[in-house]
Amino acid sequence: MASIHITDVESAINWWRERSPSPDGITACAEVRALAEVYALLVYYHETSCDEDTMPRRAKDAWLAWYAHMPDAPCIAICSTAQGDAVCKGCGRTDEEVQHWPVMTPGEKRATWRRITMEATAWRFNRYAERARVATGADHPSPASLEEPGARA
Repeated sequence: MASIHITDVESAINWWRERSPSPDGITACAEVRALAEVYALLVYYHETSCDEDTMPRRAKDAWLAWYAHMPDAPCIAICSTAQGDAVCKGCGRTDEEVQHWPVMTPGEKRATWRRITMEATAWRFNRYAERARVATGADHPSPASLEEPGARA
């Protein structure tokens, strides 16, 4: 059973607020309201995560829409688990996580992303950070900026 961390709920809220801003500065879109209810309950009960399977349907749908724009795999095409390492030096996932990635739920994938990001020991976070930005497509300049003179693809 996977859990969705409160920081992912908050990121989804902010993504929806940017995507569908309030017309009057007071009213939030339905997706923000659904996610805000989950966020508020997490704060109220001093919880850091909610269960992916029991999240209210509207909140989960809004979270999944945010999730769909996130990079899927943390792979940077330097896989040391193929050489027998228990943890990949390139992306930071365990051999089991690499093998089961295609069948993992979005919550399980985000939990893995959170762990490897917090550890920040994988090469994607240090010596190959530039390669990781290009590989994921989420945390690098827009395609238009890559076409500017002097920009590298």
